[in-house]
Amino acid sequence: MPPLVTQLLELYLRLGGSVLLGWILGRQLPKVVPAYLGKFLFWIGVPISIFAFLRHADLSGPIWIASVAAWVAIFFGAGLAWIWIVLQGGKEGIGGWGLGAGDWGRLTGGQNNADVSSESPNPQSLLWSKPTQGSFLLASMVGNTGYLGYPVTLALVGSQYFGWALFYDLLGTTLGAYGLGVVLAARFGMAAQSHWKILQAVVINPALWSFALGLIFRNLPLSNPVEESLRLCGWGAVALSLVLIGMRLSQLSDWDSLGQAWVSLGIKMLLVPMLLGLGLLLLGVSGSPLLVIVLQMAMPPAFATLILAEAYDLDRNLTVTALAVGSTGLLFTLPVWLLLFGR
Repeated sequence: MPPLVTQLLELYLRLGGSVLLGWILGRQLPKVVPAYLGKFLFWIGVPISIFAFLRHADLSGPIWIASVAAWVAIFFGAGLAWIWIVLQGGKEGIGGWGLGAGDWGRLTGGQNNADVSSESPNPQSLLWSKPTQGSFLLASMVGNTGYLGYPVTLALVGSQYFGWALFYDLLGTTLGAYGLGVVLAARFGMAAQSHWKILQAVVINPALWSFALGLIFRNLPLSNPVEESLRLCGWGAVALSLVLIGMRLSQLSDWDSLGQAWVSLGIKMLLVPMLLGLGLLLLGVSGSPLLVIVLQMAMPPAFATLILAEAYDLDRNLTVTALAVGSTGLLFTLPVWLLLFGR
C-alpha cells in the first residue's frame, strides 16, 4: 500500500474514530457535558498541549511566514466572499459598505442593476440580509486551525513543524477571529455587544499565554518523567479536542442555507489554499512548512464563527450549516493537499 494511502487511513481512523465517539457521546450525555469539556480544554488541555509540543517544535527558519500567510488568507477569503455577495446582488451592497449591485454594473460597463432593482426587486437579494452577509464572510475567512488544525498537522507532518501551525493559529486565526471578525460581526449583526469584553477575552486567552510561556521555557531541562507526562497530556488534549468536535456536531440540527454554505466553503477550503499555496510555492516556500500552512488554510470554518454569530445575532443557520458540511468535507479535501503540496 502506498505511504500516502497508509498515512491518510491512519489519520481518518484517528479523526473519524474520535469524532464519531464524540458524536455518540453528545447524543447520549447531557448537553452541559460538551460545555464543561470545552471549558476544560480551553483553560487547561489546549494550553498544556501547546506548551508540550512547543518544546519539541523546530522554530528555526522564517517561521513568521506562517502568521503572515494566515492574515493574507483571512483578507483574501473575505475579499472573495465580498465579491460574491456584490455579484449576487443586494441593492445596498455589503451591509451599506462599498459597492452595491448597481455600482458593480456601472464599473463593469453593464446595466445599472440598482435602477432595475428599484422597479422590480431582485429575489436573490432577499437571501443576503446583513446578518447573512456577516456569517458568509466569517465562514469564508476564519478556519478551525486549533481544535482541528493541530491534530491534522501533528498526524500528517509531525511535531517538528508544529511551531508553524501554532504561529498560524495563535498569531493569525485567533487574532483575526476576535479582531477583524468582531468588527465584521458588529457591523453586520443585529445585536450590540461590548467591544471591551471581546478585547478582554483575547487578552486572557490561555492559549496565547501558554504560547508565550512555551517560547520562554522551551529550553528548560526537565526530567524524563515530567517530559513524558507533558507529552501524554498533550496528546490526550488533542484526542479530547476531536471528541469535543463530535459532541458539538451532534448538537447541530439546522441544515438550511446549504447553497450559500457550499460557496463559502469553496472559498475557504478550496480557492484560498489552492491559490495562496501555489503563490507560496513560487516564492520559494516548500516542503513541510508549505504543507502545514496549506493544511491550516484548508481547515473548515472555526467554531468561533458560531460564537460570534450567537453574540451578534448573525445568520445562525448559515453558520451551523457551514460548520457541519465543512467538517465533513475535510475528509475529501485532505488527499488533494497532500498530493499537491506533500513532501
